[in-house]
Amino acid sequence: MRLKDHFDWGARTYVMGILNVTPDSFSGDGLRAGGRDVVELALAQARSFVEAGADILDIGGESTRPGATPLDAEEEKRRILPVIDAVADALPGTIVSVDTFKAEVAAAALDAGARILNDVWGLRADPDLGPLAAERGVPVILMHNRSKPNDVVVDRLGGSYLGAEYRHLLDDVAAELTALADGAKAAGIPPDQIVLDPGIGFGKTIPQNLALINHMDRICALGYPVLSGPSRKSFIGRVLGLPVEERVEGTAAAVALSIARGADIVRVHDVAAMVRVARMTDAILRTTPAGAASGRADAAE
Repeated sequence: MRLKDHFDWGARTYVMGILNVTPDSFSGDGLRAGGRDVVELALAQARSFVEAGADILDIGGESTRPGATPLDAEEEKRRILPVIDAVADALPGTIVSVDTFKAEVAAAALDAGARILNDVWGLRADPDLGPLAAERGVPVILMHNRSKPNDVVVDRLGGSYLGAEYRHLLDDVAAELTALADGAKAAGIPPDQIVLDPGIGFGKTIPQNLALINHMDRICALGYPVLSGPSRKSFIGRVLGLPVEERVEGTAAAVALSIARGADIVRVHDVAAMVRVARMTDAILRTTPAGAASGRADAAE
């Protein structure tokens, strides 16, 4: 799959809907937590996301929540492959990305119908993943990630990674993302098949997460499409003092600011609401004073 055949970067914001095929998602939406048929639930959620306007469905089987138990490749495949296969069969033409850092899992997911690789470790965790993406001709999403599994704080608002030390947050994140992109290109992945993700919530403090969103234009200036993934994360809960199920407004603010600062894709749980946020933000950003000079006035209410 070629990104340029499906996405017109800069024309509008694209929405990626999250399908967590896990029992322990930090956001409380893991499809294995309910005890019902997982494929049936995932397919229903996928359909609702697409009907609401999702452009990409991101399917993952291993939780990235702070403190989560690592998963072996066989169990990860057992969780996600039936779901990817069912979604690809029932919703032909839908773009599915697989959220994994393991080449073995990625290869099986691509065989089942996934078309994008989304790696929270930016191809650093498995040296075979970059060459696999190059061989298969698929795009990669490379996330900045300095989190350490043991550096976790857990309280009533959930778990969060402790922040890493940065000499200069924006410069350091930009330099490390550039290095990830260079590594992908060295593996044979064309530059126009690379998307960068600054890794909101991964190895960053609350102020660092807020600063990355407010200055995401610094990441966009690197010249690659940029994905922002603030949805329901603990920094929102800690700013607002709210549990995960009450973070939709905080997520909306983070999504709108990410778009205003140049993000091309937003990765979200609450797809219907965030599609509306994205469309409204796009409408505001893409209306010029000249274009607004004439037309019917809205009635005051």
